[in-house]
Amino acid sequence: MEADHHFMARALRLARNGLYTTHPNPRVGCVLVRDGRLVGEGYHRRAGEPHAEPNALCVAGADARGATAYVTLEPCCHRGRTPPCTEALIEAGVSRVVAAMEDPNPHVAGAGFSRLRQAGIEVVQGVMAAQSAALNPGFIKRMRFGRPYVRCKLAMSLDGRTAMASGESRWITGSAARQDVQRWRARSDAIVTGIGTLLADDPSLNVRLECGLPPDITTADQLPQPLRVVLDPRLRTPPSAKMVSLRGDTLVVCQADAKDSHPLAAAGVEVLRLPGQDGRIDLGALLDELGRRQINELLVEAGPRLAGAFLAAGLVDELVLYAAPHLMGDTARGLFHLPGLERMEQRISLRINDLRMLGSDIRIVANPVSASGQMES
Repeated sequence: MEADHHFMARALRLARNGLYTTHPNPRVGCVLVRDGRLVGEGYHRRAGEPHAEPNALCVAGADARGATAYVTLEPCCHRGRTPPCTEALIEAGVSRVVAAMEDPNPHVAGAGFSRLRQAGIEVVQGVMAAQSAALNPGFIKRMRFGRPYVRCKLAMSLDGRTAMASGESRWITGSAARQDVQRWRARSDAIVTGIGTLLADDPSLNVRLECGLPPDITTADQLPQPLRVVLDPRLRTPPSAKMVSLRGDTLVVCQADAKDSHPLAAAGVEVLRLPGQDGRIDLGALLDELGRRQINELLVEAGPRLAGAFLAAGLVDELVLYAAPHLMGDTARGLFHLPGLERMEQRISLRINDLRMLGSDIRIVANPVSASGQMES
């Protein structure tokens, strides 16, 4: 039905208001319509606060009885930090629920739809499902595979260089591209970098968003900061590193046999020991651990070696590449360190999903594609 798509599109726009704030929950919007008239709407703002459905029902009041609820994800039917949304919809007397997709959370996974049908409510599912899934790639992947959605961000010149041979790299891209990076950071639950980048650049890896704040947030200081993760096999991170003193948490990951971590612990840094060999952390073990910590979206901001290691291991779900209109020459540092690629058949294929200008720079969003033609997960 045309009306179903119209109101679901509005619910999806509402859900985007929670893009930076709902971690570890999904971004969800809800619209209530009675006799063709919108009577209530809401979205999930933060974990621990009411979900989208009760927020919309609160606005609608008595007008919710007999209404159709358009919700971007199957209503939950279990009690967590908030009551089940299915019961709120049933008690409010809605007659029909249109959902974009089934909740991948095994505590729900179709049980919410069953509960609504048992109560005599008509249920329609699958309306704009692809758009809903695109809004919550990390939540979906973590629920299905126990790991976060991995997004790798890199800036380069048109000839694919990320730094001069000396290591100088500021700034490759312009201000519009750099502010766009802040939006990717803001929607990420964690940012990972390597010890080489930390020692060379002393990055902040925090969110410094200047525009596009959610409706209920007035300053960037109110945004949650992603967990900053440093892969540091031999534990060389100095307690004086800039990110240690910033708002938010820093996690340093080292190998099991790394040296004493008391100086970092004294500075308030958590040190995690994971398996590894040859001075490299096991990236699969890292993703499993971050999944257990309810990290939905992980942003990789690292040099060519760590970025290449994630890519070569098939662990990158999405690439965000910024290309600046200049050339840096063949002695400058490359984009990915990918040893062993010697034949054309070994090349890594990408599917470009978005291509746009940001100031004078080009932003490319792409997914790695496996040899079978499927996007890697």
